[in-house]
Amino acid sequence: MRERIWAPLLLPLLLPPPLWGGPPDSPRWELELEPGPLQPFDLLYASGAAAYYSGDYRQAVRDLEAALRSHRRLREIRTRCARHCAARHPLAPLGEGPGAELPLFRSLLGRARCYRSCETQHLGGPASRHRVSEDVRSDFQRRVPYNYLQRAYIKLDQLEKAVEAAHTFFVANPEHMEMQQNIENYRATAGVEALQLVDREAKPHLESYNAGVKHYEADDFELAIRHFEQALREYFVEDIECRTLCEGPQRFEEYEYLGYKAGLYEAIADHYMQVLVCQHECVRELATRPGRLSPIENFLPLHYDYLQFAYYRVGEYVKALECAKAYLLCHPDDEDVLDNVDYYESLLDDSIDPASIEAREDLTMFVKRHKLESELIKSAAEGLGFSYTEPNYWIRYGGRQDENRVPSGVNVEGAEVHGLSMGKKLSPKIDRDLREGGPLLYENITFVYNSEQLNGTQRVLLDNVLSEEQCRELHSVASGIMLVGDGYRGKTSPHTPNEKFEGATVLKALKSGYEGRVPLKSARLFYDISEKARRIVESYFMLNSTLYFSYTHMVCRTALSGQQDRRNDLSHPIHADNCLLDPEANECWKEPPAYTFRDYSALLYMNDDFEGGEFIFTEMDAKTVTASIKPKCGRMISFSSGGENPHGVKAVTKGKRCAVALWFTLDPLYRELERIQADEVIAILDQEQQGKHELNINPKDEL
Repeated sequence: MRERIWAPLLLPLLLPPPLWGGPPDSPRWELELEPGPLQPFDLLYASGAAAYYSGDYRQAVRDLEAALRSHRRLREIRTRCARHCAARHPLAPLGEGPGAELPLFRSLLGRARCYRSCETQHLGGPASRHRVSEDVRSDFQRRVPYNYLQRAYIKLDQLEKAVEAAHTFFVANPEHMEMQQNIENYRATAGVEALQLVDREAKPHLESYNAGVKHYEADDFELAIRHFEQALREYFVEDIECRTLCEGPQRFEEYEYLGYKAGLYEAIADHYMQVLVCQHECVRELATRPGRLSPIENFLPLHYDYLQFAYYRVGEYVKALECAKAYLLCHPDDEDVLDNVDYYESLLDDSIDPASIEAREDLTMFVKRHKLESELIKSAAEGLGFSYTEPNYWIRYGGRQDENRVPSGVNVEGAEVHGLSMGKKLSPKIDRDLREGGPLLYENITFVYNSEQLNGTQRVLLDNVLSEEQCRELHSVASGIMLVGDGYRGKTSPHTPNEKFEGATVLKALKSGYEGRVPLKSARLFYDISEKARRIVESYFMLNSTLYFSYTHMVCRTALSGQQDRRNDLSHPIHADNCLLDPEANECWKEPPAYTFRDYSALLYMNDDFEGGEFIFTEMDAKTVTASIKPKCGRMISFSSGGENPHGVKAVTKGKRCAVALWFTLDPLYRELERIQADEVIAILDQEQQGKHELNINPKDEL
């Protein structure tokens, strides 16, 4: 049975072209050659960043701009090659009987050969040169190169280009309030408040959509229709591109190819499962405005919602009815639009049968394919033995904000007006009892401020958690074990290009102590003080269940000399620890990639001989500061990890700021693996020292 799992997964590839690719009038791409091999964008990016740090800003601009061009060209080549080869090598239909799958495999291999040849030809060399790390891919997705560019352009006194780069970065990083301040400063410096803000990575369909909304709100319905229809054409073209880019080589490390046929079929099924899920979620990708942490799940249907009323206003009742019925494919229970359908039908000529007017073909095909994909993914998930939860892509959280939602002639007094919502799951309110004020457990610890005094919820500030001697000892350990970019895949400056980031885990410290690279006593101190912090947090917030370590990290942030002039960024941008902060929507979305299992956080500071680096709490807008805390030796701030406590770190402008960062969870399933291993190391050390074979070092931290 498992040999045929792959068969239904290939079904969407065999659908008729209009259903698979979008509307029938989608433009065809023509392949074009460019002189010379394409330079890998990751190498250009690395060269540009290196030039920036060395102060060669002209070279930095050349390399970074070249990296962005290379990245765009690579995406274009891959998309065009995939579409070109799909057209030249259509997949053969599945047959019956022995060898029925061979024609399909032959066409797949032909398409793969075509794609590799096309890529090699247009890239000017093997495609393997353009494989990049996940970090680089993430940087380009978050538009980090534009952050470097805006700084380099400022150094070169090219203000207009700096503003463009800054705005392009800010659109994708709206929580970066310093970038917004940079833009305002640049505009003030230019003396032109109305300096045009250009998003260099703007998606065409969103530009057209926004233009349509603007004309609609101005009651210019003819122009609104033109822009909304253009937006839909561009949307479906970008949908094809998104789906095309989902295809490609996959890794099948779980399968052993020893001539066992079922293993091959499972690998094929696994491949197409990944491709299918990726393509299925293109609706999220295309509905997500850069910078929005959550997609507009009802974004596509909104085009038809606007169009149904716009067509009504210009007297095209058949088109209004088609758009209204299209909208109902996604929101069949929308009472307002159901009333509109009845009203539009009443306006039709007597010669037209209302039942003959169907929903628009473009969205009908799109929804049909989307539903088929959903069914296939669910079916395959059962066969392949993994879980898949289908998001509700058409949640109706909102619609247009206008008083003309229902056409004249229909009662509008009861019409519901909605704001455009992002359609994500909100960070839920904490379902446990919120308590604080429990005992601090240790002598000499000084209570400083509680939640009320810190203008928030579930917050506490304590002093003297560490002694001066312990701080010095931890600093000594840090200098011997810290790695640049630890915890961030070796990235020297993961949060800001103006600081160097170093870190180390408890397990690394203990191993270094065990191997004699640092004093074992000092390495043990790191372990002990983190456990001390855990017990304090558990006790002060009066938790009814055990608090477990989720992650423990000693971190230092060092200001880079020569890069502190006119600096307005943060050392660590405003964020929440267990949800995705969306400042524009004033919400926090509790879902991956956020660490949703984290419940409490704590920062234990080791020094104060630096400038800047204040810890700040803000409102959800990531701008309004509610509390600011100056670090010093032995000071600890602890708080619940949700959207109720957005926080960040102000720029470290001189010296090195060090702290022990701790995240805790109430769910034992998410205990820190390295902590468990550290417990085992401690047990061995204690056995060696005390001669005992069985010790419970930390009984509360055991399952």
